[in-house]
Amino acid sequence: MLYALLCYDSEDVVGSWTKEQDAAAIAKLDIVQEKLAKQGRLGPVARLLPTTSATTVRKGRETLVIDGPFAETKELLAGYWIWQVKSLDEAVEWVRRMPAPDADADEAIVEIRPVFETEDFGDELTSELREREAALRAQVEGA
Repeated sequence: MLYALLCYDSEDVVGSWTKEQDAAAIAKLDIVQEKLAKQGRLGPVARLLPTTSATTVRKGRETLVIDGPFAETKELLAGYWIWQVKSLDEAVEWVRRMPAPDADADEAIVEIRPVFETEDFGDELTSELREREAALRAQVEGA
């Protein structure tokens, strides 16, 4: 199964890190990432810029574009991973192996969510839609 792991932390804490502290936090996370990559279980990984760089688009009767994140929060969605693992239990075990990115922080949060895969759509995904999805995936992966 594919799981998205959403990494949250305190925006104030992460924003106050020196370059050295930031590099040390990334090096700690790289230990687990390298193990997953060697097993062919690591998908896309991205670190996100602070919420001050975010833009939110609200769609309704009118489209509203807002500078900044959707909600006022002190937590920062710092980044994400996509992992291919057998189960939620295995994903949790991998997260347990990850060292805290900042030993002085009260906590860091990793939210684990299953990712829809093509087969999860069942019969609703017609052969035509499957072909279009495969062509789009090939186009994106070839870019």
